[in-house]
Amino acid sequence: MRLSVVTLPLLLISLTPAFVSAQSDPDYERAPIRCSTTPAHDAFTRLQARLADGSVRLAGSHRDMLRTVLAELGVPVASQLLVFSRTSFQRGRIRPERPRALYFSDSVYVGWVPGGLVEVAAIDPQLGPVFYTLTLPAGPTAPPVLARDNDCLRCHGGTFVRDIPGLFVRSVFPDAAGDPLLRHGTQLVDDETPFAERWGGWYVTGYRGSAPHRGNTLASEAGDRLVFTPSPVRPDELSAFFETPSYLKPTSDVVALLVCEHQLSVQNSLTHASFAVRRIIDYQHGLQKAFKEPQTDEPAYDSVRSVLAGEAETVVDRLLFRHAAPLPAGIVGDPAFRAAYTLGAPRTRAGDSLRDLQLGDRLFAQRCSPLIYSESFHALPVLLKTLVLDRLESALLSRDPADRYAYLPAEEKTRIHAILLETHPAARARWTRPRPAASGASSP
Repeated sequence: MRLSVVTLPLLLISLTPAFVSAQSDPDYERAPIRCSTTPAHDAFTRLQARLADGSVRLAGSHRDMLRTVLAELGVPVASQLLVFSRTSFQRGRIRPERPRALYFSDSVYVGWVPGGLVEVAAIDPQLGPVFYTLTLPAGPTAPPVLARDNDCLRCHGGTFVRDIPGLFVRSVFPDAAGDPLLRHGTQLVDDETPFAERWGGWYVTGYRGSAPHRGNTLASEAGDRLVFTPSPVRPDELSAFFETPSYLKPTSDVVALLVCEHQLSVQNSLTHASFAVRRIIDYQHGLQKAFKEPQTDEPAYDSVRSVLAGEAETVVDRLLFRHAAPLPAGIVGDPAFRAAYTLGAPRTRAGDSLRDLQLGDRLFAQRCSPLIYSESFHALPVLLKTLVLDRLESALLSRDPADRYAYLPAEEKTRIHAILLETHPAARARWTRPRPAASGASSP
């Protein structure tokens, strides 16, 4: 029995009211996702278990404890970023003289202010980012206090990110206290944001170019007018701004900022796509049950096919940097972060990797996101992952100068395709599968 796209929502509401939750609940708190009540399986839950059984102990100063937490989570100290705008959970502790430090890997993001909590956002392959707080012990006999903090979803799942628990970077105009002058605008930053509009309220080191950005400086107001001049300072370390020995490094690396912003955009895309497809398949199951049809994960309705196609296209766009903003000359960064980021990267026998950095007009030498290796990508619903891989292969093999990904030169597409064939088992399995034989001539 086939139903039109127009009639599906009405039929679902009228025939299967059990599938409709209270309107006050965001979609990700309803079946089949249920973010806040579903047990998480991520790097931080594994650390919680090791802290609980005593195999990991936190000792020394809070800086020492933070270093231990980062090491146990596999997060490099060299990824340190510093934000001084008062725009987060610990805003009362943050000021330009005491910024909030952020550290990240592909799957864990850690925030800390001296004297404050450790905040963790760990990526669960099914739930996206899950938020935790870790209160560091005040003395040698006190235990750490760990908690899953669903209150973070008020901003990370509603105010600034729609439909999903998400991660984001903001660029604001901060005053001398670090408070954002919000009436003059705030911007969510990802790899599509023009360089000149990034990093308001952040410290930036390792950039030596002439193109301006909003980092390393403050704003003020003259009446209703914003007073803001981009800083000409191009520091390699930050001792001129605050007491750097309080932190694990004296830097807030420009390359780490760029990598982090790219990762957040791709991770949010993967989370959104996974949730949307799981919801639409659940929706389909409800209809099939109502109409006493066999339940199947294969798309049975045009609306389901449309969601799959749209989400796959968005994921491929993000993976291939379709709208990424060009970068200016002068991005150098910290060699320690570059080394940490490329350490252990999947490589071909020829030595090529998707983690290789270019740092010219773009961030990566090959414009295909390394998050294609992430657990979030591998955990995508099978139908969606298959469609993404098919669209990705089609994009990389196309030489049509008018196609969607024609901004990628043929030689770059060829390198990306070769790297994935050699280093990505799911891509290799999909792209080298036996193909149906071509059919013969049709009968008259």
